[in-house]
Amino acid sequence: MPRNEGTLDRALRILLGLILLSLVFIGPQTLWGLIGLVPLATGIMGYCPVYKVLGLNTCPLKKQG
Repeated sequence: MPRNEGTLDRALRILLGLILLSLVFIGPQTLWGLIGLVPLATGIMGYCPVYKVLGLNTCPLKKQG
């Protein structure tokens, strides 16, 4: 999968994912915090399927070829 997320985008997604996941263990201790797995996974992979559908790309790297 080609990357379609820039560095700042990825960092914010990872941070948001970790914050949401912390809700499972501290704070309200609700399973809704598991939704944090989505931004965490997309931030780690550097690929967002929704960006692909919408034609968005925040990654500054150009395709070669």
